[in-house]
Amino acid sequence: MAAFKNKDNGTWYVQFRYTDWKGERQQKLKRGFATKKEAQAWEREFLMEKQADVNMTFESFVALYEKDIKPKLKLNTWVTKDSIIQKKILPYFRKRKLSEITAKDIIDWQNEIRGLTDHNGKPLSATYLKTVHNQLSAIFNHAVRYYGLQVNPAQQAGNMGTEERREMLFWTREEYTKFSEAMMDKPISFYAFEMLYWCGIREGELLALTPADFDFEKGTVSINKSYQRLNGQDIVTTPKTKKSNRVIKMPQFLCEEMQDYLKQLYGAKPDSRIFPVSKYYLHHEMDRGCKETGVKRIRIHDLRHSHISLLIDMGFTALAIADRVGHESIDITYRYAHLFPTRQTEMANKLDSLRTEKGA
Repeated sequence: MAAFKNKDNGTWYVQFRYTDWKGERQQKLKRGFATKKEAQAWEREFLMEKQADVNMTFESFVALYEKDIKPKLKLNTWVTKDSIIQKKILPYFRKRKLSEITAKDIIDWQNEIRGLTDHNGKPLSATYLKTVHNQLSAIFNHAVRYYGLQVNPAQQAGNMGTEERREMLFWTREEYTKFSEAMMDKPISFYAFEMLYWCGIREGELLALTPADFDFEKGTVSINKSYQRLNGQDIVTTPKTKKSNRVIKMPQFLCEEMQDYLKQLYGAKPDSRIFPVSKYYLHHEMDRGCKETGVKRIRIHDLRHSHISLLIDMGFTALAIADRVGHESIDITYRYAHLFPTRQTEMANKLDSLRTEKGA
């Protein structure tokens, strides 16, 4: 591999030809290297990447992985994956050759990651550890599936962490009413929690709402986007799943409340966010409300559970509830049936009555 010295400034450059993915010959020129060795190393790595050679560095393969995967994902999904890659994976494997990373290397990496702490100084959760390992394994799987790597060393090493299912908490209507009264001193908080509890929408769906999403003649709100703030960026994407894209019928009292709220937003444009706050703000407000009222602290997402459990208790079918909240009906059946175990007793009693009637 030839490298050339620039006589004007003493730096090195490489100039060479290669065949691109279309089979066409291309010329490449790259300047500004401090040494001949750096210039030659860059050319070698560039050609390995173009030829999808598994002897390329892990960092170069990650660039290929991004090029292949990123266009298929929502922006917020990729930002989350990239954050893990940049902070938890690349610092350990950046300069290693992809083909030379072994299961033992992965085990050593796992032990390093297990020793890290979060921003509060607490050990990383088992769920997060599993997420980080799964991301590393996904990179190697991509290399195996599409680029000829023989084995996935992350798979050989075995996973770390486990997926922890948090206890599903919910508020009764009485608990929510008590909490909401404490929110009335801040309109933005009160109306935000009203939408969360009475419509069962997700936090990101709430924070993406605009005036244009409401049709007060029909009494509906359209859920067609989701908001997140990641790495200092405001990101609005389509909802979580295809089924999440839906139109929700609001109760009349909520229509009236939201009309009153929108009138308070002077100068708001049809596409302006009507709740221009962060998830942190909502969490802080929930802390405040629970402290003032003595209502048990639940997660923001548990308000969605609370809405679903309320509908179950009112006797609506899993299919009807699923359409409203953007779930599959089978998810409602399996995830929420345990909230009201008396349903099983009612079923048994009715079956017993049926048998008794027939026997009479």
